[in-house]
Amino acid sequence: MIPQKGLSIFPHPNNALRGSLIVKSNLFRRGFLSLVMTQFFGAMNDNILKGVLVFMVINGVWAGMLGTGGQGIVGICFTIPFILLSGYAGQVADRYSKTSVTQWVKIAEVPIALLAAVGFYIQNLWLTLFALIALTCQSAFFGPAKYGMIPELVDDSDLSRANGSINMMTNVAVIVGTLIAGLVSDAYFPLSEAVGPATAVVANGELWLPGVSLVVVAIAGLIAAMFMVRLPAGKKVLKFDLNPFTTYLVTIREMRQTRLFMVMMAWGYFYLLAGIALFILPEYTTVMGISRAGASVLMGVLGIAIGLGCAAAGLVSGHQIKPRLIPFGALGLIIFFFLLAIVEPLKLGPKAELWEIASTNVSLFIFCAGFSSGFYIIPLQALLQSLSPPAERGRYLGTANGVSFAFLTIAAVFYFVCAPIFVGREHKMFYVCSGLMAVGAVYFLWAFRGSGMLIGSGASTEPPLTTADLAESRGDETLSDDTDATECTIEYPETTEDQES
Repeated sequence: MIPQKGLSIFPHPNNALRGSLIVKSNLFRRGFLSLVMTQFFGAMNDNILKGVLVFMVINGVWAGMLGTGGQGIVGICFTIPFILLSGYAGQVADRYSKTSVTQWVKIAEVPIALLAAVGFYIQNLWLTLFALIALTCQSAFFGPAKYGMIPELVDDSDLSRANGSINMMTNVAVIVGTLIAGLVSDAYFPLSEAVGPATAVVANGELWLPGVSLVVVAIAGLIAAMFMVRLPAGKKVLKFDLNPFTTYLVTIREMRQTRLFMVMMAWGYFYLLAGIALFILPEYTTVMGISRAGASVLMGVLGIAIGLGCAAAGLVSGHQIKPRLIPFGALGLIIFFFLLAIVEPLKLGPKAELWEIASTNVSLFIFCAGFSSGFYIIPLQALLQSLSPPAERGRYLGTANGVSFAFLTIAAVFYFVCAPIFVGREHKMFYVCSGLMAVGAVYFLWAFRGSGMLIGSGASTEPPLTTADLAESRGDETLSDDTDATECTIEYPETTEDQES
């Protein structure tokens, strides 16, 4: 079998030396930095709009309109467009220049932000929800272009570090967006300190503030996108399938013939747990009696931790992809989700300082869970990119994106159904997160048995997946056979035979 572009079948003994001498990183060039900043502002805007909506549904101007656990409905509105459109988005990313696709969606973000501004100003829930759906539609088209662009902008040996960097900056954006959402929510529709943060009062709030925040960030994202380097178009002759599910079904069928399917499922499974956790954290306005800005601090801590964990995983991986980090990340999630549920949080009250909230045991457990998650998702994300066929990477990553948002939708439905059971003790739902991670970890460890990918797996005689495997599985002769491409290795534990030799 001929090694395909970007992935060597066996580790080269001099890879570390060669990497330090001839592989020049593109992480600090304009193309990748522009992508990072474009993603940064996009993630920030998503979280500002979603965050303010969630707070307003829990105990704001629209409290009770969507019922108990109404933020689950907001979550469904956020995820369904990704499921329906990620298949289309992958085809678009494969057919057109990923730079052009990115700039198109960032142009569309500005009028969407204006629509949300109107919804907030006239306090119309349905118009604001429609704006959220529209914003997620444009984000759905950005996803495959974004992840497919990374391997075109950096060397394959830098994939883990590139993913770690962009995930870290994305989580910084989530932090900033979440904190802005909490502050904007308190200014837009203040809570009554006399009766506690669970009750809102109609006040002369700053009705213009959410809209202005969204429009400013959208314009900043558009400016960042205009500095992107021009990337070549893909297959312009690619036939566009109008059925949104055909792409998923065909791609999943191809993935099931390889280990790439389980990589995708393990990656998507994380979003089930992350989705449930993100629905729980805003409820700490009730659990700890804190303000919305205080609850935003907890979500910010989670974002910081995930970002640092992703960066650390990227640094540890260096010029390799290290799947053996995945079990360590899963174990950390199991432990710290359990601690979040079993340890009773302090009741701090609505006047608690932000630093007091950040120094609680709740904040510590959230940080440790988030940091652990970086070691779980970065190897999986890098594997998805490396093992996907270069000529159809957008389609494969679009499918993976759709699967991850399907898990987020399940999380939203789960929360909406189960929230009434946990009223007044919402943090106990972290028991569910811990249990789900434990079950998932055992299953995926079992699924990867014998592949040599993870600690504790048996010896493997099967080489790592290459794009040639995928080509053979469906008779595709269009994939690259370039043997002069940059090498990148996936680190596997040595077998007994290797050690003896």
